[in-house]
Amino acid sequence: MTLAIILVVAAAVALAFILGVAVSRSLQVSQSSGLSAQIQPIDVEAFRNLVDPAEDDYLRRRLPPAKFRMVQRQRLRALAAYVQAAGRNATVLVRMGQGALTEGDVHTTDAARQLVDNALLLRRNATFALLRIYIALAWPNSGLAVATILRDYERLSGSAMLLGRLRNPAAPVRLASSL
Repeated sequence: MTLAIILVVAAAVALAFILGVAVSRSLQVSQSSGLSAQIQPIDVEAFRNLVDPAEDDYLRRRLPPAKFRMVQRQRLRALAAYVQAAGRNATVLVRMGQGALTEGDVHTTDAARQLVDNALLLRRNATFALLRIYIALAWPNSGLAVATILRDYERLSGSAMLLGRLRNPAAPVRLASSL
């Protein structure tokens, strides 16, 4: 008798869990239309300038050591802001891609899967890049390797544009600001 009661309670809890997941997914899909407004465009050329090792070498040669460390810390703070914005954009694009995965079109589903994969990779790499940036803030003379974030962001931008064109050709998603 107690086994039957336990099974009925477990089934009720499992049913409540499944219904909760279904409702939350349907809400995510209906909210995905406003997600594109949450994307913060990034000036890719300024981002590229901040991660360029030749620019660091130029500043190192032209500035006295104390001034170089001060300028380098300012550049690192700006770089951290760009990486954080890229990570936030990746989070938004993951949600957009997950909403598009439920569509019936094969091309849209493939583009959405590619977008989600690229966005998850960028979000993970952005977290590690921020850690390296904060370490470099303590030691501004240390080498910094965050150029992969820029490449990942450009790849993510291409994936978002493809999905945007497939879903709504009149309104593509913009991840980079115009100059």
